[in-house]
Amino acid sequence: MTLSDLAPPALFTMFVWWFSTGAILWLVRRPEAGFRRTLAIGGGLAAVATAVIVVGARDDSVAAAYVGFAAALVVWGWHEASFLMGLVTGPRPEPCPPGARGWSRFRYATLTVLHHEIALVVTAAAVVGLTWGQPNQIASWTFLILLAMRLSAKFNIFLGVPNLTDEFFPDHLAHLKSYLPKRPMNALFPFSVAGSVALGALLLERAIQAPAGSGESVGFILLFTLTALALIEHAFMILPLPDAALWRWAVPERPVGKAPPLGSTLGDPVPANAPPAILCRPTEAPAHKDRPATTAAKD
Repeated sequence: MTLSDLAPPALFTMFVWWFSTGAILWLVRRPEAGFRRTLAIGGGLAAVATAVIVVGARDDSVAAAYVGFAAALVVWGWHEASFLMGLVTGPRPEPCPPGARGWSRFRYATLTVLHHEIALVVTAAAVVGLTWGQPNQIASWTFLILLAMRLSAKFNIFLGVPNLTDEFFPDHLAHLKSYLPKRPMNALFPFSVAGSVALGALLLERAIQAPAGSGESVGFILLFTLTALALIEHAFMILPLPDAALWRWAVPERPVGKAPPLGSTLGDPVPANAPPAILCRPTEAPAHKDRPATTAAKD
């Protein structure tokens, strides 16, 4: 496999990842009155994308690999928009109760996103089932990789990382920040990185072994690049990288000194010198400024 074989699908994946993330961040910052209409239109696009996945699964050409990959991202993006718009989240849209720790904090946090997670798992099962046994599995693999890497990112953020990547949360989801501790590291992170590297190596090996220029080779390059991007997003959690600049066009920076409203769910803003128990965070962390950051996802 030469650089000319690798570059087009890799660049395609990077562009779609960057643009689709920015588009979703832009949409969820539009007036809330239009959220349901936007989601309905997106639902229609997701339905069309699902049909494209089913039909394209029978074709193992290069074009079908690109189309299946893009269609899976459309379905995924619709789910992400439904969450970030606050329309499909969980049965408990409230901040973490003061003093909650351990499994209690985990249970409360799970209830804030439970409906969204169930919807993703059901959709993943549907995509896999509808394409089972077909020659083109790129759409199924795309959705499964996105689901796995997103869960990895969410567990790491819940357990605590230096950069919480919570600054892109829209104001109506600000209560989720109360569940996220800020820590130098957590025990899961090295395993997440090792698993991502292993998955990326496996996908790259499959791409190299496939006939050069074939749909199979292109498909596995797409999947490898997607996994590499997810690994980079994990790196953003622990490294002080200016990742927010990638999507500045989608989320304009707020004026200096102007904090975002926390919304009616949270009531009055928490004072900067409030004890950590109010935020339900195990260790005290300095009050963070309002600064933009990523995905994963993006959730």
